[in-house]
Amino acid sequence: MEDCIFCKIVRGEIPSAKVLENEKVLAFLDINPVSKGHTLVIPKIHYAAYPEMPLDVLAALGEALQKIGRAVKSQLDFAGFNILLNNDRAAGQLIDHSHFHLIPRNVGDGVMDWPPVHPYAEGEMETIRAILASAV
Repeated sequence: MEDCIFCKIVRGEIPSAKVLENEKVLAFLDINPVSKGHTLVIPKIHYAAYPEMPLDVLAALGEALQKIGRAVKSQLDFAGFNILLNNDRAAGQLIDHSHFHLIPRNVGDGVMDWPPVHPYAEGEMETIRAILASAV
């Protein structure tokens, strides 16, 4: 895509702080990090949303996330990390090039505290389970 900022980064038209690059994946530090080491992991080919990506690309992204996650814990001294993907605007996706956020975490850091739980009404869990199970 001509105007996609991530495609421009892949093509080298916009500089990035590359962490990892291979044939299918590019990973670089987020310029607005939630925590130090916050890394964006993207497919080099433009896919607007997660469901569009073929399994080989997803496997390459998963391998990159695993390698970066290990490095975050061993080299940057974080206790853990979140892997986050916002899919579509309703979920907070701001750039229409599917991408994962790997966010380094420590206990009590206050980063990404989960919102309150919204429990199912009586029988609602089974209804939703059945709908999803029949669709996959």
